[in-house]
Order: sequence, then C-alpha cells, then structure tokens
Amino acid sequence: MTRELLTGNGAAAWGARLARVDYVPAFPITPQTEIIETLGRWFESGEMPGRLVTLESEHSMITAAGAAAATGVRVFTATSSQGLLYAMEMIYAVAGWRAPFVLVNVSRGLGTPTTLESDHNDVLAARDSGFLQIHCATCQEVLDTVIMAYRLAEDRRTRLPVIVNLDGFSLSFTREPVEVPTREAVREFLPPYDPQQARFRASEPTSQGVAVLGGSPYSYFRYEAHLAALRSLDVYAEVAAEFEAAFSRRHDSIEAYRCDDAEIVFLMIGSFATKAKAAVDQLRNAGSRVGLARIRLLRPFPVEDLRSILRGKRGLAVIDQNLSMGKGGVLHAEVASALYGEADAPAILTSFIGGLGGRDISPEELYQIVAETRKAIEDGRAPTPRLLYTRGELREIRKLQAIAEAEEQDWESR
Repeated sequence: MTRELLTGNGAAAWGARLARVDYVPAFPITPQTEIIETLGRWFESGEMPGRLVTLESEHSMITAAGAAAATGVRVFTATSSQGLLYAMEMIYAVAGWRAPFVLVNVSRGLGTPTTLESDHNDVLAARDSGFLQIHCATCQEVLDTVIMAYRLAEDRRTRLPVIVNLDGFSLSFTREPVEVPTREAVREFLPPYDPQQARFRASEPTSQGVAVLGGSPYSYFRYEAHLAALRSLDVYAEVAAEFEAAFSRRHDSIEAYRCDDAEIVFLMIGSFATKAKAAVDQLRNAGSRVGLARIRLLRPFPVEDLRSILRGKRGLAVIDQNLSMGKGGVLHAEVASALYGEADAPAILTSFIGGLGGRDISPEELYQIVAETRKAIEDGRAPTPRLLYTRGELREIRKLQAIAEAEEQDWESR
C-alpha cells in the first residue's frame, strides 16, 4: 500500500485501475475530464491494459458501457451534470438490461443559469432509474467506493449498474492524502468479473430482442429490478464488512458521527458533510449535543439503518444541496417518508436548502440551523423549508439587478 496526494478525480481513476477494468467508453465534460485523461495516459503508456474509446456523446457512451458489460467485460465510465441528463434515456435502458458496471458522476449544477460548480440535482435526477447510488465525501472514499461498487454491481443477487457520486470542484479537484492499496490486495477482494454472468459471448452468437410488452410482463420485470435493488442492501453490508477486513476502512450505508447521545442531528450527503463534522465538534465544545448522519447509499435507500441512528432524537435538520422545483429538498422528502409513522423518530424535521451551484455553507449557517431546529422543538412545529442565503448576498444581487435595469433604460433612451 502506498500513500499519495490525489484529487477526487484522480482517486476515481485509481479505483478503476485497481478494479482492472477492461473497457472505458468516454466523453469529456467539466469537471469530470481529469478522470478520463488520467485513464487515457495509463492505457497509452501500457501501465493499464484495456481500451478507452472516446464516443460522440454521453448517450452513445452509456449505450456502449451497457452493451460491453452484457458480454462479460468489466466496464467503467464517468460523466457530469448535463452529460448525465443527455445520457438519461440509456441510463434507464441499461439498468433494465441488468448490465453491471460503474459510472462515476462528478456532480455539477444544471442549467439554466449555467454553473460549473457542484450541487446534487444532476445525480438525483437518476435516482429512479434502476442504478444504485453511492455518495462520497472524501478522496479516500472515492477510490474505495469504486472498488466496492464492482462487488456490489456484479453480485448475482444484484446485477445492476452503480453510480458513484463525488462533488465537482469541492472534491473533484481537491487533493487529499489517499491510501492506494496494492493490486494484489484488491484482486483478492475483487475477483475477475465472472464470464458466466455474460448475456452474450462471441463464441456463442445469439440475438436478443426487447419487445414492446404489455403492462403485466412490464410490471413483472420492473419489480424484479426493484427487488434486486432491495437485496443489494444486504449485499452492500457484506461488501462493507469484507472491505473493512481487507483494508481496515469501513464505509457503512450511513456514516453516523457523534450521534449516540445527540439531541439534534444534521442529515446530509456529499463532501459538504465534512464542514458539518467540524461544526458538530464546535457545537459539542459549546455544550450542544449535536451529531451528523451522512447517507452514503442513497439507492437502495437504507430505511432501517436511518431509523436506528435517529431513534430517540429530538430534532433532525436535513440540509439539501438540491432543489426540486415546487416541492423543496429531495433528501428531506425521502427522509420524511422513511420516518413517517415511527413512534420514536425525531418529533421535528426541519428543511434547509444550501450549496446550490457550489455556494458555500458557512459554519455560522450551520450553527443557525441548530438554533432554528431547537426553537422548532420548543414550539412543537417545524418551520417552512428555508434557502440558506445571507442579506449580504441579496444586497449584491439587488445591486446587479439595478445596474442591469439602468443599462437597459440607457439603451432604450438612445
């Protein structure tokens, strides 16, 4: 094992290399491109056997990934933001094919307006597709999770593709010390992809047609994929335990940080949860019993693990780095449905939208979230969902609007 300073993108590339992927269909998009560039250099130099092919679009890229995985080839690819949306037709299709491969998504806010920085609306748009989803917070997690994802995807009880998500810029281009395991250790943990699972083989030519089915057979096959996703909860627990035994790092479906005696718990996904960890420590030093629950495995949703961690808490503050227009935070709605009807679930569930388009979430805002959640507990009712936004930010926007209006009036008066 070696210790290297890697970006999140570099860690994703190393995960694919150690997993011994055979084929990488690719299409570049910021902030994912570094992953493909790194793999391309390794393929070209001979450090990594296999083949990388640049295709004309993300739609073709996912089609090629699914087709190759169906032949028994271990496949890796990556995308981001608009690229994931452009591929969405095939995202649903290859999950229906039950083609197991790993797709890294480097989260980036969606247009319009356009941004290159991160939020989670892109990856959450794929949550109902049939892909499993794992969300990372550190570069080490990215490398480890790519390797674990192949065990999860290729397991006979699962046979579904997996999205491994990391946040653009805040993680994709952040360098952190990463333990890179040896190829031999990873091979022992992750054996070669079993060719017996392949649906197609060059030595046994076959054809397969996907018919337009009626509602009854369609329902059957969709529900079979749903059951496979649910079974993957147990598969994931086994994989996490075996990974810990092999590499002394454990990645549970939910990371619970200082939650045992907590009264109020932050709930988040992604790399901004590391900021919440620091805030938890500061609040603890000030005498507040606060904890953090960070969901890693978003699909399938770990309902029982979440209920266990939150049992007996007084308040839960959900911080969504996304916005479902006309509804609110996606994670808030998911958590509310998971806790509904539980007698010992937190009595108060507050909702905050923050970090859209890469906007920072400050420690002061996290402290304010705790104060507002505590007040909601005292009042006995949750406030309406809130967007994290400061008066200073609003003043700057108003200034820009005033400048734009003045310029428009000046142009019209000419």
